[in-house]
Amino acid sequence: MKAIQFKQFGGPEVLELVELERPRPKGKEVLIEIKAIGVNFADIARREGQYVVPTPLPYVPGSEVAGVVCEVGDEVEQVKVGQRVVTLLGSKKATGYAEYTLADERSLVPIPEGVDDRQAAALLVQGLTAYHVLKTSGQLQQGERVLVHAAAGGVGTLAVQLAKLFGAGQVIATASSEEKRQIALDLGADAAVDYTRDGWEQKVLELTENQGVDVALEMVGGSVFHKTLSILAPFGRLVIYGLASQEAPKFNPVKLMAQNHTVTGFFLPQIMRKQDLYRQSLKELLSYVQQGQLKLIIGGVYPLEEAAKVQALMKGRKTTGKLILVP
Repeated sequence: MKAIQFKQFGGPEVLELVELERPRPKGKEVLIEIKAIGVNFADIARREGQYVVPTPLPYVPGSEVAGVVCEVGDEVEQVKVGQRVVTLLGSKKATGYAEYTLADERSLVPIPEGVDDRQAAALLVQGLTAYHVLKTSGQLQQGERVLVHAAAGGVGTLAVQLAKLFGAGQVIATASSEEKRQIALDLGADAAVDYTRDGWEQKVLELTENQGVDVALEMVGGSVFHKTLSILAPFGRLVIYGLASQEAPKFNPVKLMAQNHTVTGFFLPQIMRKQDLYRQSLKELLSYVQQGQLKLIIGGVYPLEEAAKVQALMKGRKTTGKLILVP
């Protein structure tokens, strides 16, 4: 089978198109013929050797796939050959950039009618991240104010919509260009702010009538983290789920005490350890798409062979929405 693999850490050029033996499922495993692959910043971090957990070499990146079950292990009970499924692959079997992959049947969720493979693949990492940074880590309550940074990105576009679906009273989006801010507004944000301009945090405060935000989704780091922390309402929660600037912020946790602030981190693989939570939330997300309540922005669909090009585009922040590879 064709696959994209890297044997050393580095830039996009280390990604190679290779021929690998097609795996055979055992026990609870199933073999999936991949129809759509989601591309994520985690894939780039893996390639650069900067991921949260170690990456073994050689490595086939990619953790989110949608496709058709084409073979099952001898202990599989819940799925059948021919069934359309979507899954988030565990790090030891993250072979998403390929024509086929193995997955545990317990991690599979059926793709409902009316949702295509590309939509399903686009929903996994970014959809689950948006869902859980708001609901699980952010503990969003009815009527609260939410701040979403990078609101025109993959997670951001979904977080804006989900915050509204979850009952947020006000959603404030930040983005670096007028076009991106308009995307956030079109998706339901109540206001959009340019976070590249000095004093953006004061603008957010004005929009909240100087009350601050109750939940802030932060994945930039550096000064953006500190400014975001400064505009939390009493009992506000700041959820860190990325470090796009690669500038790790430093702060004194004692300062959180004055207004009962919380700073918490989110790492999606931990959700995979709670299978019931993972499956329930993914089914909920798929139902939102099926019912037309959640719009997915697919920024581009590319052949598997162009994986290096796609990662370079994503790294350069020249894209909007979700990027998909197809074998």
